[in-house]
Amino acid sequence: MMSNVTESSKVVGQADCEDHMPPHDPAELGELERSILQLMWQHGQMSAEGVREELDRQSRQLKDSTIRTVLRRLEEKGYVKHTVDNRTFLYSPAQAAPMVAGRAVKRILEWFCEGSVEALLVGMVDSSVLDSKELQRLADRIAAAQLEQSKNAEGGK
Repeated sequence: MMSNVTESSKVVGQADCEDHMPPHDPAELGELERSILQLMWQHGQMSAEGVREELDRQSRQLKDSTIRTVLRRLEEKGYVKHTVDNRTFLYSPAQAAPMVAGRAVKRILEWFCEGSVEALLVGMVDSSVLDSKELQRLADRIAAAQLEQSKNAEGGK
């Protein structure tokens, strides 16, 4: 265990050493780790027993010890954290899904696009991952962000 717990509802684990550990590469998460992380994002906070019950509902019968091991590993990698409530560990996401997705995309950019976001987006258009409506929404968001940045820059002068 990464730290001792002496009081109820104290946050322990990965959050204690986050600044000292490089972020884990999401591309290296296993299928079960991703499934459990998805549950964390859907439910917000869960006990190991709650995770096991949800996986049972998905026709994935796993031992309690397996669930606890995967949760511990996810915590060591910085994806979940836990609090303790009356000796029950309650796990929750340490990072929002978009932050983890952003790191995964960064890895894809490095692997396949030499770091070029434009190359990635062109590839997504060419392979029909993005359609014209989604591209327009992206263009609108970029334009809004640029407008906001220029307003902030003018206001700061």
